[in-house]
Amino acid sequence: MNSLISKTLIPSISLSSSNRLTLTPNSLRHFKLHLPRLMSSDSSHRLFQLKLDPLTGNSEWVVIEDNDDLPDCPKEPLLATTSYLDMLNDSCRNKAFRSAIERTITKPCHVLDIGAGTGLLSMMAARVMGLNGTVTACESYLPMAKLMRKVLHRNSMGKAISLINKRSDELEVGVDIPSRADVLVSEILDSELLGEGLIPTLQHAYDKLLVENPLTVPFRAVTYGQLVESTYLWKLHDLSGIEAKVSDGIHLVPTGSDSIIHVKSRQYPMHCDAIREEIKPLSEPFKIFEFDFWKRPESNGETKVQVKVIDDGNIHAVVSWWVLQLDREGTVFYSTAPRWINSPANIGYRDWCDHWKQCVWFFRGKGMSVSRGEEVLLEATHTETSVSYNLNVQVPKTDTRQHDHSIRDFQLLLSPERIAIYGDSKWRSSVLAAVRNALQGRVNPLCVVVDDSIFLTLLAANLSKTSHVLSLFPGLREKGAQYLENVVKANGFSMDRVEVPEKRKPCLTLHDTHRKKVDMLIGEPYYYANEGMLPWQNLRFWKDRTLLDPVLSEDVLIMPCKGILKACAMSLPDLWSSRCCLGDVEGFDHSIVNTTLGACGELPAPKEGPFLPFSIWQCGEIKELSEIFTILEFDFSKPISSCHGTAQVKFTEGGLCHGFVLWVDWIMDTDNSIVISTGPEHRYWKQGVKLLSKPVAVGINGCNSNSEYGSTIVEALFEPSSSELILKHAFL
Repeated sequence: MNSLISKTLIPSISLSSSNRLTLTPNSLRHFKLHLPRLMSSDSSHRLFQLKLDPLTGNSEWVVIEDNDDLPDCPKEPLLATTSYLDMLNDSCRNKAFRSAIERTITKPCHVLDIGAGTGLLSMMAARVMGLNGTVTACESYLPMAKLMRKVLHRNSMGKAISLINKRSDELEVGVDIPSRADVLVSEILDSELLGEGLIPTLQHAYDKLLVENPLTVPFRAVTYGQLVESTYLWKLHDLSGIEAKVSDGIHLVPTGSDSIIHVKSRQYPMHCDAIREEIKPLSEPFKIFEFDFWKRPESNGETKVQVKVIDDGNIHAVVSWWVLQLDREGTVFYSTAPRWINSPANIGYRDWCDHWKQCVWFFRGKGMSVSRGEEVLLEATHTETSVSYNLNVQVPKTDTRQHDHSIRDFQLLLSPERIAIYGDSKWRSSVLAAVRNALQGRVNPLCVVVDDSIFLTLLAANLSKTSHVLSLFPGLREKGAQYLENVVKANGFSMDRVEVPEKRKPCLTLHDTHRKKVDMLIGEPYYYANEGMLPWQNLRFWKDRTLLDPVLSEDVLIMPCKGILKACAMSLPDLWSSRCCLGDVEGFDHSIVNTTLGACGELPAPKEGPFLPFSIWQCGEIKELSEIFTILEFDFSKPISSCHGTAQVKFTEGGLCHGFVLWVDWIMDTDNSIVISTGPEHRYWKQGVKLLSKPVAVGINGCNSNSEYGSTIVEALFEPSSSELILKHAFL
């Protein structure tokens, strides 16, 4: 990791003996997630690691000292949510870099490795040169630098490689490194290619750290794209177009205000192979940008590509990928192209991996209508860290939409998944029915929306003309209030019936509710910017409900009423292979990193892999092996408490079981008739995955094979004090 985020001014901080400090939301504004290292009086390196309590929303900075051992907690591996493990399990990547390094470094020299990670590329370079060369490894992220030291020691490479825990733009020749380097090896690439700071890193390296005309691995990268039509991709960004097809009376996007809610203009990483059948190519693949690692790159670039349309349709998106040429001669390549591409750009075949995906850029609105044989002009622009696209097309004169000038120039940026959920007609009708039923018979109700749901806020105010709605918006805050001010007129009510507290409070008092008890406490639940969390971490709703208990009326209606923790045993060979324990990686022992990186596999007892959030439908080959079963029920009519449950389930299919997939079904009404499921068949939510230490052969109960298990017992414990879910299992 080689973060080039600008240095941040750190206010004076008093640390407790536990080296922990808690910051208020206002204090957090003075910090960034990747902070430069801090120096204590004894000059040891220090780093602040942000820790979030998902059930309260509070953040805490944990100090990691350079002279401390890495935290070794089996329930919370420090680096489990990073992509390091997945990358190290990518044998195609590892072999390509090894081959290119061996072809490039033909004599002893000075090699610089920027963003060294566990030191794999550094060790490859040192091995090629024997004892005669010099290798400098730069790793800015302190926890990873500490882990790298252990890997180097395990492989007897500690003396052959000089490890420096700094950002590369902090290195000085003659101070940190003995001389300018002859060879640069680096892998600071993301799915978009540029997002990890590739360009500024290379610029500084060429200016300050490398000799003239250095050798580099990789040598070059080329980005490619393809114009596509896809209803699924369209639903991820055009809420205005989708909402025009529903008739529930709620206008999240009022007429003429298409841009009031939209996704951020950026490329979104996605496993496009998973939606291959829902993608219609409208062009052949085309080259976009070429980035040469062997020379100093420019910060910005533009290109125009004349693209010929190969079929009739609507251009909804650009699917893009990149191809690495790792050696100068052009014999070693690595491609992130989707599997349907058959062209020289898609060189070789790689296993499923999660660290590099394709990227999707959405074109605003309903897309551009094109005909076969037509040519369109695609304009592409890159900055230091991102790529953007534009189709050079004029708005048709027949477009008579009028902008509502009563709506101010305001935009609410949401994730593509949130856009799709708000536009899903089945989801909207289910939530509408639940709220309508809850409001029946209630006069002048006080309704508190405890989460960040703008839909529930508008729905509650729309369905009851006498209700008063108090929306807490813990994540959206003033953005939510500004949005409501812009859309209340289009939804038939005024802001005097809707209130958003100006300041965030731990809990509401009767003073905040104008001395009135709360009649309805509702949520989806949804917390802004938390879509990537484990599904049961949305039980923050239960925690919030508990804190609000003093202001709830005796007959208060809680929605959702319950949460049901569901699970299914599944075959997940691709996901398991990408997360399994490391041993030998291109000749270097990496077994020491397994616990810290949250691996599954043969871990020493009692250690086990963590729960990790994944969109199961994007996880390569998948297969359900058991019926869906219930493990726990969370009763929101009561304050939050520990929950325990056990289930025995029979296998309905034979195969290798790699783990359990878990999610929460939200029961919206007391009749248990309206259920919002976040399970694998619903693409807009992530599930929690618990991978087994090793795959287990299972079969239909009663099968003749003694080597297959016919059922399993699963036991779960939810502990709110630690926000953790503990899962145990036994195969029978």
